[in-house]
Amino acid sequence: MSIVTRTLADQAFEVIRERILSARIPPLSPIRQDALAEELGISKIPLREALARLEQHGLLQSHPNRGFVVPALTTTEAEEVFALRLKIEPEAAAHASLEADEAERATATAALTALENATGGDGRAMVLLNRAFHLALVRPGGRHVTSQLIERLHVLAERYVHKHLEPAGRHARAHREHRALLKAWMARDPQRVTTLLADHITVTLDDLRKQLRGTATATAPAKARRSVQE
Repeated sequence: MSIVTRTLADQAFEVIRERILSARIPPLSPIRQDALAEELGISKIPLREALARLEQHGLLQSHPNRGFVVPALTTTEAEEVFALRLKIEPEAAAHASLEADEAERATATAALTALENATGGDGRAMVLLNRAFHLALVRPGGRHVTSQLIERLHVLAERYVHKHLEPAGRHARAHREHRALLKAWMARDPQRVTTLLADHITVTLDDLRKQLRGTATATAPAKARRSVQE
């Protein structure tokens, strides 16, 4: 039995990550390091380590003389991340469906069960479990570089997945799509896996386009007022 020790930086990383994903720290907000370190009861050294990791995950951006800022959710970034997923993930999952052994098939099934059981829970858990399910579909077969690339894309997509699941009914639809995808994957039907996963990613991106367009429209007047006042 191994004991996993969570450092102060690990704990700070998880707390701040959850706040960003849940929009408690909204897009374009600066990170006030002094206040945050005091609130969390830690020094700036582990806090900076956590912030640097969050930047690597695409959840923060650092700017000279400004520190760390939560990046905006943009259609441009969503288009890029989900387009890359479309190029890599469906074929990878199709290949993995043919290569998966019984243990890996059980892992994929358990991942979907955990995701479905978390519906209605905290958003952070949903996003992490969604990623775990998708990665369980691409890892079998020994394509380690491909799996790592897909995992990186899922990390970059996390805020967008959280945003996508906000409207009512999205969880139920996602579960239907996931169940159909897992059924095809378990049947070792690569063509259907490719089609279903490509459709799943495409529909998510289409939804995000509409959501992000609406967000941009809603915030435009406020930005204009600030420009006038300044």
